[in-house]
Amino acid sequence: MGRTLYDKVFEAHTVARLPSGQYQLLMGLHLIHEVTSPQAFSMLEELGLSVLFPERTFATVDHIIPTASQLRPFRDTLAEQMLVALEGNVSRHKIRYFAPERGEQGIVHVIGPENGLTQPGMTICCGDSHTATHGAFGAIAFGIGTSQVRDVLATQTLSMGRLKVRRIEINGQLRAGITAKDVTLYVINRLGVNGGVGYAYEYAGDTIERMSMDERMTICNMAIEGGARCGYINPDQTTYDYLKGRTYAPANDKWDRAVEYWNSVRSDPDAAYADTVKFRAEDIEPMVTWGITPGQSAPVTGQVPAIADFQVDEQESVKEAYQYMAVKPGAPIAGQKINVAFIGSCTNGRLSDFESVVSVLKDKSYKVAPHVQALVVPGSMKVKDEMLSRGWDKVFTAAGFEFREAGCSMCLAMNPDKLTGNQVSASSSNRNFKGRQGSPTGRTLLMSPIMVAAAAIAGEVTDARQLFGIV
Repeated sequence: MGRTLYDKVFEAHTVARLPSGQYQLLMGLHLIHEVTSPQAFSMLEELGLSVLFPERTFATVDHIIPTASQLRPFRDTLAEQMLVALEGNVSRHKIRYFAPERGEQGIVHVIGPENGLTQPGMTICCGDSHTATHGAFGAIAFGIGTSQVRDVLATQTLSMGRLKVRRIEINGQLRAGITAKDVTLYVINRLGVNGGVGYAYEYAGDTIERMSMDERMTICNMAIEGGARCGYINPDQTTYDYLKGRTYAPANDKWDRAVEYWNSVRSDPDAAYADTVKFRAEDIEPMVTWGITPGQSAPVTGQVPAIADFQVDEQESVKEAYQYMAVKPGAPIAGQKINVAFIGSCTNGRLSDFESVVSVLKDKSYKVAPHVQALVVPGSMKVKDEMLSRGWDKVFTAAGFEFREAGCSMCLAMNPDKLTGNQVSASSSNRNFKGRQGSPTGRTLLMSPIMVAAAAIAGEVTDARQLFGIV
C-alpha cells in the first residue's frame, strides 16, 4: 500500500515517539511575526536559552502595522512596542527579518512563498492560524500557539499527534467568474467547520491541478476554517515553475536534486486515505457567508437557509447567527447593503487576486458607491511595488478604492483598519467571527475579491458575473 505526502513528510521529520504517544517532529521552517513572538522570546530568556537554529527562523511584521501610513513611531503605542520588541529579538538572536525600511515587509504567509522559503516536503510552523497556506507547495504546515513558538525557537521541534488524511477531490471546469475562494468556501460549507477535526486535508483533482500557486494558496489557507489541522496539494510542475529563481529556492546543481526529492514526496497513486470526498467544479457558484462562521454560507443566487436545514448540534449557532447578522431564513443573499469593502489578507492579497479585479475595472467607468469605504491592501511590499509598476493603483483609485500599504489590515482588529458600530463589510479575508474586524457589533461577509469589488460598486451584495458581464 502506498503512502500519502503527509505520511512521507511526517515520517521523514520524526525525531522520536514520546511517552505521551505524540511524536517529536523537526520543523524545517519557522516563521514569526510581532504578535505571538514577544512572549515566546521572553520565556526563552527566562529559561536561559537561545534560539537553536536561527537560520531556520524568519520574521516579519504584519498584524499590527498600519496601512494608511507606516511612519515610525506608530500612533498606536502598543503596536510600536510590539514592533520594537520584535526588532530587538531578531537582532539579538541573529534572525533574518523582512523589514519595512528595506521594502521587504509583508504578511507572513505571502512573503514566505514569494521569497522561495516555502518548499515541497517541508514541515513549516508559525504562530498564526493560517499557516496551512504553505501546504499549497506540498509542505505540511501548522499554526501554533505562543508556548509552541518558544519550543520551536529552543529545540526546532514540536510535539504533536499524527493526523488522518482526507482526500478532497474536485474535478471539472469552473464556470466563468468562479474563483479559488468560492471553491474553498464551498468545501467548508459542504463538510462543515468541524468536519476536518483530526485530519489533514489533501486537495486533489483536475480542478486543483489547473490552479495557479496563488489559487492553491487560497484553497489551503482556509483548511483551518474547515477544522483541519493542515491542508496541502501535491507538488507538480506548476509548483516548480513558481519556485525557480526565487531568493531562497535551490539553484544551479541543487535545483535538479531538489525537484527529484520533491517528486518523491508526492502521494503514491495507491496511497491509503481515511476517506475521500468528491465534488464537481460545475456545481460551485460565487459563495457569500451570511453567518458567523465560514461554513455559514450560500451561493449569491441563493437564500439564507432555514434552521431545519442544519443538524441539531448546529442549530444554536445558526440561531445566534440570525440574531447577530440581523438576517432571516429565506432572505436573499444578494441585496444586503454593505458599508465597507476590503480586498486583501493572507487569503486574497496576492498579485493575481488584484489582477482579477483590475481586469474588470480598467477602461470602465465603475465607481465605488458613495456610502462605501473600499480598501485595497497588498499582501506584501513586493506585491505593492508590482501593482504600482503596472499602474493598477491608478485603476483602483480612479474607481474610488483606497490603495494602501502592505499588511493584514481589516482581516482582524489589531491595527487601525476596523469596522465601527453595526457596519457590514464585504471582505476577501478568511474569518467572519463576531467582532473579527474590530467592532463588537460589526458584521463580515466573506467572498472572493471580484465579489467584494462588485459589492463595493453596487453598494450591496451582488453577483459579480452580472455586474461585470462575466461570461
